[in-house]
Amino acid sequence: MAEYKTDIEIARAATKKPIYEIGDRLGIPASQLSPYGHDKAKISAEFTEAQSTRPDGKLILVTAINPTPAGEGKTTTTVGLGDGLNRIGKNAVICVREPSLGPCFGVKGGAAGGGYAQVVPMEDINLHFTGDFHAITSAHNLLAAMIDNHIYWGNALDIDVRRVSWRRVIDMNDRALRDIVASLGGVSNGFPREGGFDITVASEVMAILCLASDLEDLEQRLGNIIIGYRFDKTPVFARDLKADGAMAVLLKDAMQPNLVQTLENNPAFVHGGPFANIAHGCNSVIATKTALKLADYVVTEAGFGADLGAEKFFDIKCRKAGLKPDAAVIVATVRALKMNGGVKKDDLGIEDVEALTRGCANLGRHIANVRKFGVPVVVAINHFVSDTEAEVQAVKDYVAHLGAEAILCRHWAEGSAGIEELSWKVVELAQSGAAKFTPIYPDNLSLMEKIEAVATKIYHAGEVTATKAVRDHLAVWEEQGYGHLPVCIAKTQYSFTTDPSLRGAPEGHIVSVREVRLSAGAGFIVVITGEIMTMPGLPKTPAAERIHLNDQGYIEGLF
Repeated sequence: MAEYKTDIEIARAATKKPIYEIGDRLGIPASQLSPYGHDKAKISAEFTEAQSTRPDGKLILVTAINPTPAGEGKTTTTVGLGDGLNRIGKNAVICVREPSLGPCFGVKGGAAGGGYAQVVPMEDINLHFTGDFHAITSAHNLLAAMIDNHIYWGNALDIDVRRVSWRRVIDMNDRALRDIVASLGGVSNGFPREGGFDITVASEVMAILCLASDLEDLEQRLGNIIIGYRFDKTPVFARDLKADGAMAVLLKDAMQPNLVQTLENNPAFVHGGPFANIAHGCNSVIATKTALKLADYVVTEAGFGADLGAEKFFDIKCRKAGLKPDAAVIVATVRALKMNGGVKKDDLGIEDVEALTRGCANLGRHIANVRKFGVPVVVAINHFVSDTEAEVQAVKDYVAHLGAEAILCRHWAEGSAGIEELSWKVVELAQSGAAKFTPIYPDNLSLMEKIEAVATKIYHAGEVTATKAVRDHLAVWEEQGYGHLPVCIAKTQYSFTTDPSLRGAPEGHIVSVREVRLSAGAGFIVVITGEIMTMPGLPKTPAAERIHLNDQGYIEGLF
């Protein structure tokens, strides 16, 4: 029996090529790369802007069923598919998000793929990487500091301190910071007010960086951030505080896409990292658009299940950036489908075709949902050693009954060799011209109608409830000219409902909207449902307890 190796051991043993060689494969001159060591670099704004007239390659989205503790492997499949496409002779680039430190030290672990389908250097990507998240945190908190400083020095803008909506951020799970009182300690510390922290990946600045097309667009969007309201209830913008210029300066380098490589030395862009359960869950527009100019196929992912990540990819990112996806891959595992069918985690290694078939309803719902956007679908069965032939065949039969195809993939254990069949199928779908992409709702619907469209068409809810305060906010924003914006719904990733314990494909449930936030700079309305938190907490036994340096100075326990 072959010796089992952890993801970090596999990544550490990788033979990496100098990053200039990876750039050269894409036609990026060394002079247009800013290296961060030997194995990662940023691509210059000058180079990305110069590619605008080149034709686009094919855009492939990798999404998944609702996540379970059994694991699905969406990022692993994204990386594996990129390697697989290169293996069969296609010029392909992958575009994924940067991991947040919160989940790395919390419970989820890293987000650089797994097994023999990873992007490297894995430790760097999962930790500080090129400093993008630190820059976003600093830019966000600079604005927060300037708000309180403005109020301290006389409040010339007449800001109502009760209506300051701009919170602070930190890229860590820290429930103690969800709600705070700032400026305590006397006159010299300012005017006490309630506030709080969100996690950096939920920051509007993160969303802005990931949706901005260039530095000029970035600064304009930063200036459009609404930080709160005056006593006459008119909005106060970041540009009113003259914060937009300094924020853009802090984000200048962070705007440049990061170039790294896979274990098989294929190019990968890792840039931006908004969560999909509370933000829009996609890598940066500038990275995706640059990749489309440099490759024939671009494989990208959207966070969590298709009800969150894929919906936001289609309705927000593609709508705003003018992207037209050519095919979608929905990742599922036999283990996760059995869990959706009611099997307990400890029993997942036991064959249970009946429970698996019940759980396939979750997969079927996602297939139908993605098709509603006019995008052709193929299912990737991410293989586990405990899968039986009967179980794999049951998934294939179920998907075939829906008029699609499910393909068994072994990329975790075999790298690109284990995903060739899926690679050829993706090429077939992308080249077929079958994609007729259309967002799930038009721009001219009211904001409440947009929320209801997602809830009923994607979540299969029977009703959407909202307080009078929520409806009043939406009405005011429509009067102020923001009614054309898309909605970004914050919801649990574990279920189509707002109850994380309801797996499968429930219908007729109620989606309760508890809060709405206007992200005028990013260009969408954040809709917070159920009990979802914009600042996660650490679990009882966080991953941080297992992470350490060994005697050789290597990181252990990261993943």
